[in-house]
Amino acid sequence: MCSFYRYNIGGYLLYLGEENNYLTYISLNPLPKNYMEKETPFLKKVKTELEEYFKKERTTFDLPVKLEGTAFQKKVWRCMQTISYGTTLSYQELAVKSGHPKACRAVGNVCHNNKILIVVPCHRVVAKNHLGGFGCDISLKIKLLSLEGSLK
Repeated sequence: MCSFYRYNIGGYLLYLGEENNYLTYISLNPLPKNYMEKETPFLKKVKTELEEYFKKERTTFDLPVKLEGTAFQKKVWRCMQTISYGTTLSYQELAVKSGHPKACRAVGNVCHNNKILIVVPCHRVVAKNHLGGFGCDISLKIKLLSLEGSLK
């Protein structure tokens, strides 16, 4: 069963979704219709970890995630999860790290389609000379990079 709940965290209304104790969704956008609104113990744990992150008390997450996408997308998202708190990678560097050095634009599309913000830290992927894009509100990307001390 897929469940979601809305929480105001870090000044943003975030929608959190889970399926069988796996995190499937963190976004500013409402969830797909196949989710039932229900606050589960797992979603409470997700909320707690996100609150700790926004208070600078947590730099890593202890949450199992369920990545849904193509093999390429999953590979890029897994590589994205290895980007340390307070650091950034360029789209080019992430393409190389994921084993697809010529796939910068495709990596950008994977970042844009990330459904698990913050925990799968697409905000840490930037363009060579600027912030790059963000699938949600760019102010959230700026806030997250500032929070982590990596805004250049």
